Amino acid sequence: MDRRQRRTREAIFEAFTDLLSKKDFDRITVSEIIDKADVGRATFYAHFETKDDLLKALSDELFCHIADAMDGQHPDHRHIFNCDAPPCVFLHLFRHLQKNDHNILRLLSGQNNDLFFRCFKSNFAHLADSQLARFSGRKSDRLPDDFWRDHIAATFVETVRWWVAHGMKESAETITDYFFLSV
Repeated sequence: MDRRQRRTREAIFEAFTDLLSKKDFDRITVSEIIDKADVGRATFYAHFETKDDLLKALSDELFCHIADAMDGQHPDHRHIFNCDAPPCVFLHLFRHLQKNDHNILRLLSGQNNDLFFRCFKSNFAHLADSQLARFSGRKSDRLPDDFWRDHIAATFVETVRWWVAHGMKESAETITDYFFLSV
């Protein structure tokens, strides 16, 4: 993606996340997004087929950011998400959630958040594949690896749901500990 395309994509993400700070996902229209991003309708659709695809891309962007930080292959860590990445990928995710980076909490706590949670869980499952060694002493030999990975992903998502539902009173470090204790 060239710089111009990247800037356009970032403008669309910024407009979308700004709108998320004001209203639920299901009440946001593509027209509002393109007006706020100051891009044409054709430009929007050149990047995203639908508003749902934009939502999926936001989840993908978060997990790409986490994976790049984990790999250490991208020292500039260039994404719409930006931070000093901690060594633990789970803590990294919880910190982004805690600071409500790009209004993700609106997606996690909104009434119509199932699509985002499905995207989030799918992306997390791929990330969890690289982290299975952290849980090696806890897995029964009778469990298939893909079942174990999906179990870890579901536990993470439910930990996030619980944390959000209870007002996120715990620190990102504490909720990371809760997650590790529950798997």
